[in-house]
Amino acid sequence: MGNRRQFLQATMLAAGAAVLPRVESTPVAGGARVVSTWDFGVGANAAAWPVLARGGSALDAVEAGARWAEADLCNPTVGRCGNPDRDGVLTLDASIMDGDGRCGAVAALEDIAHPVSVARAVMEKTPHVMLVGAGAQQFAVAQGFQKTPLLTDSARDAWREWLKTSKYAPQINAERQTRPGDKTNHDTLGILARDAQGRLAGACTTSGMAWKLHGRVGDSPIIGAGLYVDNEVGAATASGVGEEMIRNAASFLVVELMRQGRSPADACREAIDRVVRKRPEASKTLQVCFLAMNKDGDVGAFALHRGFVYAVQDASPGPHDRLQDAASVYRTEQK
Repeated sequence: MGNRRQFLQATMLAAGAAVLPRVESTPVAGGARVVSTWDFGVGANAAAWPVLARGGSALDAVEAGARWAEADLCNPTVGRCGNPDRDGVLTLDASIMDGDGRCGAVAALEDIAHPVSVARAVMEKTPHVMLVGAGAQQFAVAQGFQKTPLLTDSARDAWREWLKTSKYAPQINAERQTRPGDKTNHDTLGILARDAQGRLAGACTTSGMAWKLHGRVGDSPIIGAGLYVDNEVGAATASGVGEEMIRNAASFLVVELMRQGRSPADACREAIDRVVRKRPEASKTLQVCFLAMNKDGDVGAFALHRGFVYAVQDASPGPHDRLQDAASVYRTEQK
């Protein structure tokens, strides 16, 4: 009976997604463009844009945007203001990828303020893709990064309050709550850029889910899950509950769907549909979001639940630091 019920639920959810109108991507007539997840993506784009405006590389731009989120933004899901794990330890994850296939990542990194820059150093100065834990920190220090305690008083207070119940439950769209100490559970700044030369790059940075098991790593530092970039096709990044992205190699999937000819928005939508079909019960309580850009700079996004927003900045006439709502499978924003 249980299997039959799950089958029917999956069928109905997939059918509901199938009747949604075609999702339009935002076109751009050549030139540079940068896009980021969530409302704090506006600040990340503003930090990245000067690099692109002066003709710099997409890779430099996404690193600049991610560094802003790690240090200048005080958000309980990213960087220095991130909430800790259930042991009270703040660990950071990040990845960066160039459109030529080069990539680097760090996971479970402690006491280093800019994990995205350490990830770039892994990419450029080692034969590896990912370093984790104490080894990642050791490498960072050897490269000249300074160790510094990052856990804020507000994050420590939030953890102590959480210990009273020790209840762990991911919250849909927690990323939109940007006050220090908020009891949020996830997750990511994802940023994608196209420079004036048509090159693509992307980066992800996160403190991961609050109150996670010590050592838990989500999708953000995993190439192909939280981030994937290919100059021949496009780039994609993900946000939400990272385990779902890992299970579906989600960002790689979005790029491969664009390779088959789908628009960025339709590629994101089809990736969401796959998550729904595989785990219909989980899809009711977990947020999954994708943001994509193709090689021409067209942008699209799609989410499982209503409430995912993304920021776009370019040199187009009119406001060029726009915040846009993504379409979603579920039309009612979940609390």
